[in-house]
Amino acid sequence: MTGVLDVREDQRIQRDVLAQLAWDAQLQPNEIGVSVDQGVVTLTGFVYGAARSWAATRSAQRVRGVRAVADEIEVRLPGTPGRTDAEVALAASRALEWDSFVPAERLDVTVANGWLMLRGEVEFGWQRRAAEGELRRLDGVRGLTNLIEVRPPAAPAADRLRRDVQRALMRTLGAERVTVEVDGDTLVLAGVVRSWWEREQVERVAWSAPGVRAVHDQILVGG
Repeated sequence: MTGVLDVREDQRIQRDVLAQLAWDAQLQPNEIGVSVDQGVVTLTGFVYGAARSWAATRSAQRVRGVRAVADEIEVRLPGTPGRTDAEVALAASRALEWDSFVPAERLDVTVANGWLMLRGEVEFGWQRRAAEGELRRLDGVRGLTNLIEVRPPAAPAADRLRRDVQRALMRTLGAERVTVEVDGDTLVLAGVVRSWWEREQVERVAWSAPGVRAVHDQILVGG
């Protein structure tokens, strides 16, 4: 009986993911295929630009019951005229310069065949995420590797850091089933949340804490 219920739940998740993708204005109808096995969603097909691939993955993660998403979408660039690597690199540099929250002067962007490599140093984890978010939306980008290092100006006090992050999680999400441990300047998150959206929000809160250099997310998505 359990096997029948699993199949029915996978079918329900597949329908909901397809509906969510159709609802997303950033995507074109019927350009992405969806299969589900024990709550793991596999996305296939092709899209023009990495931004649409990322949008599809995020849409699937928002659906209740999704345990993980395997992105097998092929990213293609529009035909002609298209953007050269030099043009993409220039657009990326300008995007970082226009973002007042990102220290663009401390970052370096290189582009090869439409793939961005982002290097440099920032003081806060949220700056690392903000820089990546800016570049994901650019035309002509196939993908992005974020090698930015987070180097806080001072080491955090472990007890205070853990307490502050736990309180922030309770204020914003009521995440009583999430535990926070501190190992030097690294946060270790564990526990269970109801959705990938909640998991992402927990990680966002953790990266926003001053003095955090790395976040190890061990949170499970469950009921």
